[in-house]
Amino acid sequence: MSKPSQNLKSTDFWSLAVLLIGALIVLLPLFVVFLTSFAPGGATPEVLAKNNWTLANYRDAWQRGKFLLAFANSTLVAIAVTAFQIVTSALAGYALARLKFRGRQALLLIVLATLVIPFQLLVIPIFLVLKWGHLINTYGALILPTAVNGFGIFLLRQYFQTIPVELEEAASIDGANRLQILWRVMLPLARPALVTLFLFTFIGEWNDLFKPLVFTTRPELRTVQLALAEFQEQFTNNWPLMMAAVTIATVPVMVLFLIGQRQFIQGIATTGIKN
Repeated sequence: MSKPSQNLKSTDFWSLAVLLIGALIVLLPLFVVFLTSFAPGGATPEVLAKNNWTLANYRDAWQRGKFLLAFANSTLVAIAVTAFQIVTSALAGYALARLKFRGRQALLLIVLATLVIPFQLLVIPIFLVLKWGHLINTYGALILPTAVNGFGIFLLRQYFQTIPVELEEAASIDGANRLQILWRVMLPLARPALVTLFLFTFIGEWNDLFKPLVFTTRPELRTVQLALAEFQEQFTNNWPLMMAAVTIATVPVMVLFLIGQRQFIQGIATTGIKN
């Protein structure tokens, strides 16, 4: 009886060791970035702060990079795109999961096919459509191209399939229509999937450099990543100042992920399990 328990403990030990090594590999660069951001101005990456740590780099980076406007733009764009994707993904995902209509499987395959097409391949037709609609150099150019996403549709479709149909039938007997069932029954139960979609979308939009770089030229539409790229070009040799700017741009999404990590893990773990 002792051998199976010993083998289990040995397996747990090596699994934990691999996880710790992986976490160290992932977190070490972030630790170096964070530590370097407190070094004296003009220090090289090899000279890390010891007894002369300073917060001046964060103040200087915030002021010189003009991150206040960039933060406001990135927050507005990320929230708008996330809201659009949650609404469109919920409606389309529910239709593909529950409604019976001709061509449903073909439509699902089309949605899945969009996942393998890089956004960069579509930039020219998207640019032409935005130009035709007079949306270049507007917030619409930063929001509309990613307002609908095949991943979100597929994610919610898979999660809706894990919810028992009997709950919808009971709500239907009580007089609820399709939209009421979606709003009052399906979406509350799909909260882990919604949080997962929210985190994926918000973080992806926050870290996006491609759309602001291609579709906008106005300084007042600068996002965090575009401001960070311009900042790095100006202060190439000042590593502590650059690392402070990188930390400023990274901390919000890290905090957001830590807040929603439990629902995120639950959404990933349960998506695709069909009752």
